[in-house]
Amino acid sequence: MVGDEAVMSDVAVPPLWFRLPPGFHTIGPGDRQALDCMADALGSPAAMVDIARLMGGLNSLQAHHVVHTSIGLHPDDVLGVSTSFFSLTVRHAQHPNPGVAVAQTSLAISRSALWGKAARRVIELPSSLPCYLVAGLISPPGVNDQLFQARAITADAQGRHVIILDLTSAAVSNAEAYTSILEAVTYTISFSDPDPEASPPPLPGTSRILEVLL
Repeated sequence: MVGDEAVMSDVAVPPLWFRLPPGFHTIGPGDRQALDCMADALGSPAAMVDIARLMGGLNSLQAHHVVHTSIGLHPDDVLGVSTSFFSLTVRHAQHPNPGVAVAQTSLAISRSALWGKAARRVIELPSSLPCYLVAGLISPPGVNDQLFQARAITADAQGRHVIILDLTSAAVSNAEAYTSILEAVTYTISFSDPDPEASPPPLPGTSRILEVLL
């Protein structure tokens, strides 16, 4: 179970907990030195360039109220290793009604020009908080190939914040599995310290990759 409590430039992040499955590794701007040491040990100029690009991207995410980032490394029969990027964003709700705030945010996300085709549906959380899932292929600027992205949008318990969970991967063939993974993570969100003795929340239907990870 991962707990994140932080203060961004203009958003006081409420305490919240969520659980990522095995294979995800938390990474942030503070990990730059450790990653540089790894690249030096490998003696790879290409790795140094990739790390510099990754760190630059992580630094820029802070301005968009991203409070947690992780990289997923997953066994894959076709690719060998399938990589993904998870992030969690907390924003001020733009409407006093959390249901309206979440619906407006999910609709704006699904209408983004980045999406080639996006499916949007409701997730029924045990907490009864409003939640939508948007998933499909995106075409980011400067990227030749399409990426798969799944985004879950919900609210905090007081309805003051909109919470967005993202999972992005170039392994578009694993789109269904990644959608299931993100939905499973969304089910684990809690706004009070969970009882470590409690049973884990129910998960949606599994797929081959999800069975490997959970």
